[in-house]
Amino acid sequence: MAGSAGGALASAVSLSGGVGMIGCLFSLDDVRKELNIAAKNFKASSNPSISSSRTLPLGVGFLTFVLNLKDVLPVVEEFKPAIVWLFAAKELDDYKVWAAEIRKASPESNIWIQVGNVSAAVHIARTASPDVLCLQGADAGGHGFEKGCGIISLLPESADALVKEGLGQIPLVAAGGIVDGRGVAAALALGAQGVVMGTRFLASEQITIHPAYQSAVLEASDGGQVTKRSKLFDELRGPNMWPAAYDGRSLVVQSYKDHLGGMSIEEIQKLHNEAVKEDDNGFKPGLKGRAAIWAGTGVGMVKEVESARDIVEGVRRDAMEILGRVLKI
Repeated sequence: MAGSAGGALASAVSLSGGVGMIGCLFSLDDVRKELNIAAKNFKASSNPSISSSRTLPLGVGFLTFVLNLKDVLPVVEEFKPAIVWLFAAKELDDYKVWAAEIRKASPESNIWIQVGNVSAAVHIARTASPDVLCLQGADAGGHGFEKGCGIISLLPESADALVKEGLGQIPLVAAGGIVDGRGVAAALALGAQGVVMGTRFLASEQITIHPAYQSAVLEASDGGQVTKRSKLFDELRGPNMWPAAYDGRSLVVQSYKDHLGGMSIEEIQKLHNEAVKEDDNGFKPGLKGRAAIWAGTGVGMVKEVESARDIVEGVRRDAMEILGRVLKI
C-alpha cells in the first residue's frame, strides 16, 4: 500500500476501532507528512483512548531493503508509532538489527514483521523477537515471497512450527485474499489473532490513488484469473530493485499480456513509460492499461467505495455474526 495508504486512511481506520497502517514511502519527509496528518486527526478526536495513548495509535511500514535504518530511527523516535512494520529485508538477519535499534528509539512501539513462509517465520521469531508476525499468503496483492502458499495452510503450519520451537507465544495475523467478514472468520478459525486487509481499502474514501486505478479495482472479477504474480511488474519502469525472493501480484494489465505474447521487455518498458505520462497515469479500464495495479485475489469481491469506518465496522459485524452462527452448530 506504499503511496496509497497514508495518514488520512490510517487514522480513519484506527478511529474506527481497527489498526490503521501507513504504507512504506521512500522519502522520510513524506513519512513525516503522513504521520503529521494522522496526528492532527487523532488530536481532533474526542475518543479518550486515542487522545490518552502514549504512542501514536497506528502503524507505519518500512521496506528495509531500500531505506537506511539511521534515517528511519529519528522518525520513529519523534512520532512513536504504536506499530513499526518491517518487510522485505535483503537478509532475514537484517530484521534482528532493525528490531533492536527501533526498540531503543521507541521502547513502547511494537514491531510487526511480515513474512511468507514457515522457515522464515521461525527464523525471524527466533532472532528478532517480533511482537507480531504477519503471515502473508500467496493471494495477497502487491509484493510478497515468490514461492509461497495460501494462508489456509501457511498460518496453521507456521503456528505449529513456532510452538515446536518454543515460540508459540508470538501472535500471528493473516494477510492475503481477505476482504470481508467471511475471510476474517476463516483466518480466526485458522488460529490468527487478527487480519490485515489491503485490497479492500483500495475502495475506501480515504485512499490516495488515481480514480482510474480505483475503477479498475471495482470492475475486476474472478480474482484468481484477473490477477497474476510476476516479477514483470517490477521491471516496467526499469531494472527490478526488489530482492530475488520477491515478486508482486497485480491485475493482468496490457503490459503483462504483451509479455505473454512475446514482446521484448525493452518495448514493454517503452510503452509503459509513455503511458504513465498520460492523464490516466497508465491505468486504463478493461485491463488495457500498462501500469501495474497491485491487488490481491479478493479483488473480485470489492464492488463499492465506502468510508474506512463503514468497512471496518461492516467487516467486524459480519465476522462476529458468522462466528456466532458457527459456534451454535
